[in-house]
Amino acid sequence: MDRHTTLQVLIVDDERPARRRLERLLSAREDFEIAGQAENGREAVEAIYRLAPDLVLLDVQMPKISGVDVVREVGPERMPAVIFVTAYDAYALEAFELAALDYLLKPFDAERFEQALNRARETVVRQEIDVLRNRLVELLDGEQSAERMAPEEPEYLKRITVKRRAQVKVIPVEEIDFISASGNYAELHVGDAVYLIRERMQDLEKRLAPDQFLRVHRSHIVRLDRIDALLFGEGGNYAVKLENGRRLKVSRSRRDELEKRLGIDL
Repeated sequence: MDRHTTLQVLIVDDERPARRRLERLLSAREDFEIAGQAENGREAVEAIYRLAPDLVLLDVQMPKISGVDVVREVGPERMPAVIFVTAYDAYALEAFELAALDYLLKPFDAERFEQALNRARETVVRQEIDVLRNRLVELLDGEQSAERMAPEEPEYLKRITVKRRAQVKVIPVEEIDFISASGNYAELHVGDAVYLIRERMQDLEKRLAPDQFLRVHRSHIVRLDRIDALLFGEGGNYAVKLENGRRLKVSRSRRDELEKRLGIDL
């Protein structure tokens, strides 16, 4: 590819403000052109097939089909160069293992974005994307072989990153007392502090180790070793009291599972 060629870029993010910021940053570069945008994983897959961009700026955490799933579904033969863009650094290792050119952790500044673009351009111009594709083939083939040989071992969150004012705070999951629902967001309760993240409870529930966390109510996920006592109320109502004194309701449908996880036979 000629060094003067304008590279076609696909922007993929489920948040409109994030897409607009990427659009503004790209508009400052004459050697990149926005080929299209997608707001979810399904649209991203279709756009990659239809537009065949040179580069994809790909959000990782999206509903239903994640950015990592997009890479797997498109496959190595048709997958363009990828820069993952996300607020969840727990995906970093997997991102690079899936042959991403770079990994931008939100919030990133213009200088960091420029570095990622320059690296992407150099790789595409040198036609080194085939090296990444070959690596992706090996990784996917290895995954398939492993699946045939042994059950898949899920990887659970070890930490959660939270954007707060002008910083990104990293919270180890072992410090979380419980998590509560707040609309389309979740509140992480860590001691006296509360951190808000854009994550649905059902998604968090799947990504937390089941031997450490349990969803005891549609609005609460609790760390099991923080439970101090089980409380019985009138009419079959049930609750847990945490070590910090906080009381959380337990759904009747979750009572048996809670007792089982705690090794209680009542």
